[in-house]
Amino acid sequence: MLARAHKRAMLQIKQLKKTYASGVQALKGIDLEVGAGVFGLLGPNGAGKTTLMKILATLLEPDGGEVAVDGVDFIGQKTAARRMLGYLPQEFGLYPTLTAEQTLAYFARLKGVTDAKERARLIDALLDRVNLNAARGQRVGGFSGGMRQRLGIAQALIGRPRLIIVDEPTAGLDPEERNRFHNLLSEIAGADTVVLLSTHIVSDVSNLCGTMAIIRRGEIIAFRTPRAALAEMADAVWEATVAREQLAALKARCRVISTQMFEGQMRVRVLSQNGRPGTEFCPVSPTLEDYYLNLASQPEGVN
Repeated sequence: MLARAHKRAMLQIKQLKKTYASGVQALKGIDLEVGAGVFGLLGPNGAGKTTLMKILATLLEPDGGEVAVDGVDFIGQKTAARRMLGYLPQEFGLYPTLTAEQTLAYFARLKGVTDAKERARLIDALLDRVNLNAARGQRVGGFSGGMRQRLGIAQALIGRPRLIIVDEPTAGLDPEERNRFHNLLSEIAGADTVVLLSTHIVSDVSNLCGTMAIIRRGEIIAFRTPRAALAEMADAVWEATVAREQLAALKARCRVISTQMFEGQMRVRVLSQNGRPGTEFCPVSPTLEDYYLNLASQPEGVN
């Protein structure tokens, strides 16, 4: 069944499949329909996120299925697709001796901006938008992780793309840079642009995305708004702090979502839709991380 977003659909993915030569089935028939705005693809490492992103970015051939943005076939019409595409990969390579300005000039020429005056205006606008004007003459080899990511978004915006793909963009960023990057992505997303955010960091999706999907072992196991996901777990999440040796017994009788060591004891969160699971538990507000961890940890075939 095709999952549908609430906004006007722009990105359509139908029965997308990919198996590597090693026999690993990375994608098992992905169906998604995504509208304008920031859409989150959430899943653990190895779930198939990067494979999906590379296919959408026209860098990897699928074994079967369809991808289209505004009716343009991203598998059969790669040249046309790349004119509509902005991509910030997980590993974004930069020439360390080039300045920020020179880097954007290089990418602009690659994307067909041949007029020098037009290119200069574009670079000025991009550097201003990602708040790197003051660093335009600095060599990017000396940039912080957050500055590199903002420069990466700047190059992805060249050509006014309809689909912008960002793959694990905040991994390794400190909280201040992560917040700055979140604000930048929110500003970029508009009525005519899909920003597809692939991440394993739940807070990225919680802070940014109007709609999200969870991928596990090459399959989409949930397609929701974050608000709807939390509503599903209302009054069903409980927390207790117990001795470490009690944990095995709790796991045997409760649906344990997460555990965390706290001052020598275990802080345990469980899912129980039939009331308090034990006298030691107190009700707590569900989080998107609770929802994600509960789904991601279930056996294959159980959603």
